[in-house]
Amino acid sequence: MTDPIADFLTRIRNAYLAGHKIVEIPASKMKMEITRILHEKGYILSYKLVEGTPANTIKIALKYHPETKKAAVKKIIRISKPGLRKYVGVETMPRVLNGLGIAILSTSKGIISDKEARELNVGGEVLCYVY
Repeated sequence: MTDPIADFLTRIRNAYLAGHKIVEIPASKMKMEITRILHEKGYILSYKLVEGTPANTIKIALKYHPETKKAAVKKIIRISKPGLRKYVGVETMPRVLNGLGIAILSTSKGIISDKEARELNVGGEVLCYVY
């Protein structure tokens, strides 16, 4: 697999489109941090790391609107790819849907959202947009 982060985002996107309640994804430290941010920002209900014999997995409980059953995530887009990395400074930090969505960045302070990066005054690699 050449891009495990794109696979992670695609599994979440496909699970939302199929109407699943839970999705299982092979675990890594970066995927755990992205999942933590999605949980903190309210895009998923919960998550847990399941340690298994062949490999660890992340179980993610997806979030839907209680009445309309619409997904909490409308779009989840991979920005920086292995063939073309996208780096931004704090001055050129993207604002997703004018602040309604989030951008997840990989910085020297760890994997954080765009708002936290502005507060810490750091730039980095833009991993994805979520809204």
